[in-house]
Formats: sequence, C-alpha cells, structure tokens
Amino acid sequence: MHTVKWVISLSIFWLLLSGYLKPLLLGFGVASVALVIVVLNRMQKVDNEPQEFGTWLQTIRYIPWLLGQILSSSLRVTKLVWGSPTEVSPSLAKINVEAVPEARRTLYANSITLTPGTLSIDLEGEEVTVHALEQSSIDELKEGYIATKITDIWGDNK
Repeated sequence: MHTVKWVISLSIFWLLLSGYLKPLLLGFGVASVALVIVVLNRMQKVDNEPQEFGTWLQTIRYIPWLLGQILSSSLRVTKLVWGSPTEVSPSLAKINVEAVPEARRTLYANSITLTPGTLSIDLEGEEVTVHALEQSSIDELKEGYIATKITDIWGDNK
C-alpha cells in the first residue's frame, strides 16, 4: 500500500507539472515514476526504515499552508529587495528543533528552505542552522510557529 500511495502521488505530481497528455510524454512520465519507485524501494531496503507517506488529510492541510507561507514570504522579500538596502539584515542562527519530532525535522528544514528569504544550511541533532535576509525571520523561527504547525499537521509520532 505504501508503494501505491507513492505511485499515485508521483503520477499526479508529474501530470500537474508537465501538463501534456501525448503518448510519448506519458511514457516518459511512467518511466520516471517507475525509476523513482525503484530507487525508493532500494533505499528502504538499505536503511530498513520505510518512511511513512502520511495521510491525504495531512498533505491537504500542509500544502496550502506551505503555499501561503511561500506567497507571503515572496511578497516580503520582494518588498525588501526593491526597498532600501539598509533594511536587509542578513542573519545566521542555530534554531533549536527539539519540539519537532525527529522523523519530521527534515520536513521542517525543507519548509524553511522553501520559504523565500530563508535557507536551512545544516540540520544536526536538535539544531538547524538557518540563514535569513532579515533578523526578524530568525526571530519568527525561534518563536516556533513553523515547528508547531508541522507538529500539528503531521503529528508527533516517531
């Protein structure tokens, strides 16, 4: 069942990104999904820790929230870049992520990176090193909004 979820999700994702329904391109899509599934299955056999895909409800809750974060951050970064250069205050900090379940820390770090103006540089143990264009972004991360949202949506299992 785990593999079926991945096949369906990857196929839908590929169709959304390509937008083409021509036989040759559909064949390339099938081949690329098959290759990803083969690699995924091999990786799971090596580390003996199959990653749970999550439920559709979790995904439906997470993606709109993340897209909203990306949109609002994009607007903020655009305003920052087009505004006065003195408003840019590049910052580097270590953010404690012990509140985020260990199995969700990579998702947390990737959520930070996908949000414009911030970049996760390193994730080690209970800390993620983050670079941001503004000190206020670091302060927001330290307040724990994203960590709380990830835990609320994906749970604190594992």
